[in-house]
Amino acid sequence: MKVALTMLVVLALGLGGPGCKGPKEENMVNNAPREASVPVPGPRSALPMPVIFAAHGAPILLDDPVWVSELEAWAKALPRPKSILMISAHWEASPTTLGATTPVPLIYDFYGFPPKYYQTRYPAPGATALAARVRELLGKQGLPVADDPQRGLDHGAYVPLVAMYPKADIPVLQLSLPALDPALLVRLGQALAPLRDEGVLIFGSGFLTHNMAFAFRPGIPAWARAFDDWVADALTRFDVEALKTFQTSAPDARLALPTWEHFAPLLVAVGAAAPNHTRTSFPVLGFWMDGAFTKRSVQLD
Repeated sequence: MKVALTMLVVLALGLGGPGCKGPKEENMVNNAPREASVPVPGPRSALPMPVIFAAHGAPILLDDPVWVSELEAWAKALPRPKSILMISAHWEASPTTLGATTPVPLIYDFYGFPPKYYQTRYPAPGATALAARVRELLGKQGLPVADDPQRGLDHGAYVPLVAMYPKADIPVLQLSLPALDPALLVRLGQALAPLRDEGVLIFGSGFLTHNMAFAFRPGIPAWARAFDDWVADALTRFDVEALKTFQTSAPDARLALPTWEHFAPLLVAVGAAAPNHTRTSFPVLGFWMDGAFTKRSVQLD
């Protein structure tokens, strides 16, 4: 019964379950990832690359054919990235920190699941060159950078990647959230924006609504729809100032996000798109199990 309830929470929230560990409680399992093949360029190319934000789901959602097919279709419609810079809600570290630049084990930052969910592998090639370029760009803007060479991808990073790029043949680098400071997060994104012209997919992974108190409540609350609609409108108009002040500008912000680390990667994405934004689209829509957690994912061209 305990496992069943855990899985219900996961499906409702798209999280690592009620046992999901915070950034300081991560458990790295010592598996041995294989080296992936060298990426082969796809038929599509376009610069600048879009910037994206995905509702990242939880490991169990990789068994949901609808969600996986939505992410697969989205990835196929995107230009093929040369590399991916991932910003997940599940890693906060100051100053901005670069994760592993060579293949290391994943971080299974959840507990209470059947064994198979701890056997997922995502042995993407290392991204040493991308890390060097990120250090250069942030340094030019006076933004300090640290390194954590043993820090693997957490579930907020690898779960959407498994669905979107299952071959694990594109170099991936994860970057930490330096602080829950809207202005700093947008500035971080702006500093990273030149990567778009270099074939890098800047990928934010989080949630636009994330209130654990509503995990077991059926029905989509009015406040969840109102907040989701407000964010969609602000993104469509690309009102960066409104998004930065969402805690006071948006309806029911405190209900939608009692803590807002899951919204933070969106602000990095908005900053990265700001210099030449032309269009906002929403490749994935809806609410998990018709509950309080929006699946809305965002593409900024």
